[in-house]
Amino acid sequence: MKMYNPAHPGKVLREYIDGYSVTEIAAKLGVTRVALSRILNAKAAITPEMAMRLYELLPNTTPQFWLNMQANYDTWQWEQRPRFGIEPLFS
Repeated sequence: MKMYNPAHPGKVLREYIDGYSVTEIAAKLGVTRVALSRILNAKAAITPEMAMRLYELLPNTTPQFWLNMQANYDTWQWEQRPRFGIEPLFS
């Protein structure tokens, strides 16, 4: 079942790290504060590398959890845009 307007994984990550500062979590992840802030504010995507870092930080999640959430978000966003006008190869 398709989700309507799925949340960006950064918004979900905010809930996981509630009570910690962005600076503190960025240091634990080994990324810059700016990089983490961009994810938390839905300005950047979760990459496979970041998914692995999040898994190490939050072992009750999986890399696939983060990547699936990003894929669902990206797909829904693209589905809201006008089509490319490509004719199907097979009809």
